[in-house]
Amino acid sequence: MTTFLYYMVIFFFLLLCVLLCAVIMVQESKSSGLGASFGGDTSESLFGTATADVLKKFTAYLSAIFLFTCVLLSLWTASLGRSAASKLNAAPMEQIEQK
Repeated sequence: MTTFLYYMVIFFFLLLCVLLCAVIMVQESKSSGLGASFGGDTSESLFGTATADVLKKFTAYLSAIFLFTCVLLSLWTASLGRSAASKLNAAPMEQIEQK
């Protein structure tokens, strides 16, 4: 169960990476951004004139979730590595004690 949850969090992390890249690319830069490439006019937007503000807030939330997930996966991976190393080190000691 733990490994399934671990891989689900990794999948969520990768999905979050792709979504964050897409949101950053769609944002309007000084040269109209990628949004203009799709034929969108700067005056025509989904959220009206506040599109840039909405995308900036969404990017900030996504980046906060990204950082939290990155730290979580880092700690979780280190914990899994320590437990695997302790299992490997424990096996030869049991064999030595049995002799």
